Amino acid sequence: MSMQIWAVANQKGGVGKTTTAAALAGLLAEQSARTLLVDMDPHGSLTTYLGFDAEAAGSGVYELFRAKVGDAPLTDDNALIRTTAVDQLWLMPSSPAMATLDRQLGARAGMGLVLTEALQRLHGRFDRVVIDCPPMLGVLMINALVACERLIIPTQTEFLALGGLQRMLRSLAMVERSRGMRIPCLIVPTLFDSRTRASQTCLDSLKADYPDTVSRIVVPTDTQVREASRAGLPVGSWPAARRAGEAYRELLRELLEFEQAVAQAGAA
Repeated sequence: MSMQIWAVANQKGGVGKTTTAAALAGLLAEQSARTLLVDMDPHGSLTTYLGFDAEAAGSGVYELFRAKVGDAPLTDDNALIRTTAVDQLWLMPSSPAMATLDRQLGARAGMGLVLTEALQRLHGRFDRVVIDCPPMLGVLMINALVACERLIIPTQTEFLALGGLQRMLRSLAMVERSRGMRIPCLIVPTLFDSRTRASQTCLDSLKADYPDTVSRIVVPTDTQVREASRAGLPVGSWPAARRAGEAYRELLRELLEFEQAVAQAGAA
């Protein structure tokens, strides 16, 4: 089976994007899949989550782009990858300098394929790649959408989050037109609080408006998610986060079932 690439994105912050990327990647690694996390967000939340200082993490995503334009030749993509505390899980870290890339390089030709080309060079080293995207459309998010084979959109179950989801779907449609192919996406309701009417109403709206795209799995609020991130561990590796951990296990099962169905349909 070839290396599979998933992107996790939403054009709104605070929706559980980084938690989702780390949780899914951690669970894939738990299944012995050699998994690479790519932090495409200049804020470096994923890099920090996994115990690295984004300011001092060394070479990472930023260097891919500088090498593309010849500013800093890159001799070995492996030099951009860090080993994490989780077995079978690696990280290509972010850095604050990535925030300058749109201004420096966004208008240059070929900038949308930088990540795709890097991952092609790493083919064979990893079974899975999970990309954590920035919450705004620009050269970094475009790179992630062009590279991925599946898009996962965590969406907080509150009405202010719906605007970010709509912007994300418009961006997806734009990239699909450019690629000339569809990118399957899954909307994942997150931070669901069953005690509030607002959460339930928002969930009902998601299911009504996007019936074919919303995950059957709803990720609940779980105070232990914060403790897992403080410990630098994916939710699935933090037993106390039982409610969220089980939801992410079910979400991974749903994603893998879809992947298997697509593969079987292609083989038929």
